[in-house]
Amino acid sequence: MNVNRKKGPLYLQIKEILKDRILHGVYAINKNIPSEPQLEKEFNVSKITIRNAINELVQEGYLEKKSGKGTKVIANVSNAKLSKGKRFTEILVEEGHNITKEIISLKKVTLSPETLLYSLFGEQCLQIDRIYRLDHEPYIYFTHYILLDLTEEELKDTQINSLYRFLEENNIRLESFRDEFTVSSAPKHICETLKIEENTAILKRIRHSYDEEGNVLEYSEGYYNTTKQNYIVTYE
Repeated sequence: MNVNRKKGPLYLQIKEILKDRILHGVYAINKNIPSEPQLEKEFNVSKITIRNAINELVQEGYLEKKSGKGTKVIANVSNAKLSKGKRFTEILVEEGHNITKEIISLKKVTLSPETLLYSLFGEQCLQIDRIYRLDHEPYIYFTHYILLDLTEEELKDTQINSLYRFLEENNIRLESFRDEFTVSSAPKHICETLKIEENTAILKRIRHSYDEEGNVLEYSEGYYNTTKQNYIVTYE
């Protein structure tokens, strides 16, 4: 996997990639992550860059290094900004599930004046389609619309591991969120991706994400195949 110096210090980019893998169960708790030479080869960076990334995660309490025994995952829960409760994916990882994410498409779209998105973003916005896999099977399909203008060259160079980290890197600060849930039939292409029959009623989440002044910077729709796993919310 390539990292890009234009996006900031390489060790911080690698740190975020490794943290994302920990949070989503790619690197399981109480198991070792790949060795430093393996990570050097994967990211095509120096030994010191990998060590700096790992040291950051050790300091944050995700990893533990022991001489001669490798580097072990000791925590897979982050301090989520959204609420005091645990995030849905964190709960699934704690229960032993494997969660992975995949970007399907990243593009600029032109919006029609009669649409809701036009009223939120104007003539253009960035559209990101991605899926979550639960134990290697398609489970959630997200479409995000973001008030962000990137050139075609920038789009070609863009790699997204954590969506909200990507937003922060582009100076988009989300301060509050509003989620709505309904039951809906998914569009045909989403049904095909989630491997469900057309016109099947499934859970749909609509999210508005706001800046500190109350402006909508991101709008997203997510379709959950709850025949595989119910949506879970915990409160503390």
